[in-house]
Amino acid sequence: MKAVLCHAFGPAESLSLEEVAAPECKTGGVIVDVRCSALNFPDVLMVQGKYQSLPDFPFSPGGEFAGVISAVGEGVEGWQVGDEVFGGTGHGCFAEQIAVPATALRRKPAAMTFAQASGISTTYGTSYYALKQRANLQAGENLLVLGAAGGVGLAAVELGKAMGARVIAAASSDEKLEIAKQAGADETINYSDGELKDKVKALTDGRGADVIYDPVGGPLFDQCMRCINWYGRVLVVGFVGGDIPKVPTNLVLLKSCQIVGVFYGAFSARLPKDAQQNFAEIMDMCESGKLKPLVGKEFPMSAYAEALNCLEQRQALGKVVLNIS
Repeated sequence: MKAVLCHAFGPAESLSLEEVAAPECKTGGVIVDVRCSALNFPDVLMVQGKYQSLPDFPFSPGGEFAGVISAVGEGVEGWQVGDEVFGGTGHGCFAEQIAVPATALRRKPAAMTFAQASGISTTYGTSYYALKQRANLQAGENLLVLGAAGGVGLAAVELGKAMGARVIAAASSDEKLEIAKQAGADETINYSDGELKDKVKALTDGRGADVIYDPVGGPLFDQCMRCINWYGRVLVVGFVGGDIPKVPTNLVLLKSCQIVGVFYGAFSARLPKDAQQNFAEIMDMCESGKLKPLVGKEFPMSAYAEALNCLEQRQALGKVVLNIS
């Protein structure tokens, strides 16, 4: 079978598409023929050696998949060959086949394409955990979402709206803001002019946002700290803007606000039952039509470098997906 492999840390172009041995089906596990693998920013960081957890060389990037079960191991119940599934693995999904524990699988809804299903585990899982458990978002609160047209940002817009918040979507272009508006954003802010703080204040009668969802970091974080409401919660989700910002603790004191970390991978590992309950609620929202996963770009497997660069250069609108087969 073919797989995209990383033998040394570097740019996306340093990866290679190779013939490798097919995975073995183990007790309690299944083999999935991968149809699509969705990309997330940790994939970019992982191949560059910048992510907080790194697999041994050689490894295949790609933490999300959707496909069809082709083999079932001993002790597995409830799954059979031919079932259409999706899930997350952390890495290894830029490959024609993967071996995963049966517990990592979710059944693909018939109404979803493989591309859509491949991209919901991490983005919606992260954003729902952030808004539900970490921010305790309440109906009627003002939710500001940065990077609102990217994978996690767009999911946060949809989920925030489904949870009853007034959603303010912020992004760097009008094209991105139109995507967020179609996803349910009540208000939009183009922050390419550097005036995020003042625009948020104008939309909230000077109070600021109650919850700020920030997957961008960089200079925008300081503006977030200056437009967070009293008792507000600033969610630290990621740093696609590049620089990791320093926290102005004087503003934390003055606003009595919270700066809250969001690490979905650790949450899923430490509290698997809570994570499963979250995802059951996410799937209910998908089935009711409240959530509509957007696939912005699809690339063939051979264009893995272009797909990763699309994400790194912040060109993504919705999910970026690699079509494996």
